Amino acid sequence: MDKYEPLLEKFTEESKRILGDDLVGIYLHGSAVMGCFNPKKSDIDLIIVVEDEPDDKIKKEYMDMVVKANEEAPAKGIEMSIIRKNVCDPFVYPTPFELHFSTAHLEWYKSDADDYVKKMNGEDKDLAAHVTIINHRGKTLFGRPINEVFGKVSRQDYFDSIWNDIKDAKEDITEDTMYIVLNLARVLAYARDNAILSKKEGGKWGIENIDEKYHSLIRSALEEYENSAAADYDIELAQEYAVYMLDEIRKYRYV
Repeated sequence: MDKYEPLLEKFTEESKRILGDDLVGIYLHGSAVMGCFNPKKSDIDLIIVVEDEPDDKIKKEYMDMVVKANEEAPAKGIEMSIIRKNVCDPFVYPTPFELHFSTAHLEWYKSDADDYVKKMNGEDKDLAAHVTIINHRGKTLFGRPINEVFGKVSRQDYFDSIWNDIKDAKEDITEDTMYIVLNLARVLAYARDNAILSKKEGGKWGIENIDEKYHSLIRSALEEYENSAAADYDIELAQEYAVYMLDEIRKYRYV
């Protein structure tokens, strides 16, 4: 992650310049703060907190900056959301956001920037998971300390957020096997043990706590995640694993 420190410093300075006094803080979360950043598999995850919603002109200037910074980011790019401080504490769920970017939306922005800045806002259930990570392991790049900005995310809201990410695992696991295998393990780790883990930590938890018949599958996913070499998965076993894990997670969903 050290390689990308200059990028984060430049991103921070440009955010301060564009957002001015409305900028409350910039917070790093995800693999970059959880000890498992892999430039071939990871993105740079950021939450930007502001006092008031930026107008469309400011959003356009900010997005131009983000897109330019994204060119220097790792393969999966930058993922960022701008949210207002008044939804952070007490934490609002589903969480409203004022602007969002990931590489999945890059072509939309390039093809029609005005349309993008007008429409890229709404609510995002994923933000409950992001803020939970920030509260437990996040890093302040600029601005007010985490404990002065973010309120606690309830167990039910966090659980609903991470459940939303894996509820279609039986279908999704055939397309994104590594991600779903590890994500299912970390969701079950939270369900059973209240453990807030990275994908890598979730996989290691799975080997210690999940039926041995799935250990080879989890090890393959961990190897792909750590080394970026595509694994040869038993898809039938992976689908069985998804069904098993979803059944286990459902036992705890609203506990």
